[in-house]
Amino acid sequence: MEDELIDIMNEDLTVFKTCLKSEAHKHGYLHASVHVWFYTMNGEILFQKRSKNKIAFPNLWDVSVAGHILTGETAINSAIREVKEEIGLSITKEALKKIGSFKEIYQHRKDFIDNEIHLIYIGRLLIPLNQLKIQKEELSAIKLIPIDTFKKELKKTDFHNKHVPHSNEYYTFVLNKITNNL
Repeated sequence: MEDELIDIMNEDLTVFKTCLKSEAHKHGYLHASVHVWFYTMNGEILFQKRSKNKIAFPNLWDVSVAGHILTGETAINSAIREVKEEIGLSITKEALKKIGSFKEIYQHRKDFIDNEIHLIYIGRLLIPLNQLKIQKEELSAIKLIPIDTFKKELKKTDFHNKHVPHSNEYYTFVLNKITNNL
């Protein structure tokens, strides 16, 4: 895993310093990431299964594409870059719609604290699943799940054994925004 330079923010989201991603996680510094959710017009959502080698949430199903915003990078350019890297899809700014942001803190272990503001985008998946090329270092699989099926999974007691434990508020927010765009 490459250690990248990222911007560290105050609670009002103004950048006050730059450091390595590993340092930000070690100290729990607030930083930004992008979450990109792809959906089909058939009401399915694209999920990625995180690689077994990931420190954070290995082998769990997660947002279609996610990644840190690098120092000096805009959120939309980060989203476009991460989509290309993780699923091999070239897109334009116009293909994505920013739907909001969501702050989460998750302590994986004593020296690894994710303190992130997720800038969230949605976009229509316009090509078949088998035309996507996954980045094996980051993820091990992708799949489409119908929205109704995912809503039922959210209510199961073992949900967080299979999916990244974002809050139900986060998942509900994203699902509502996608449903409103169908």
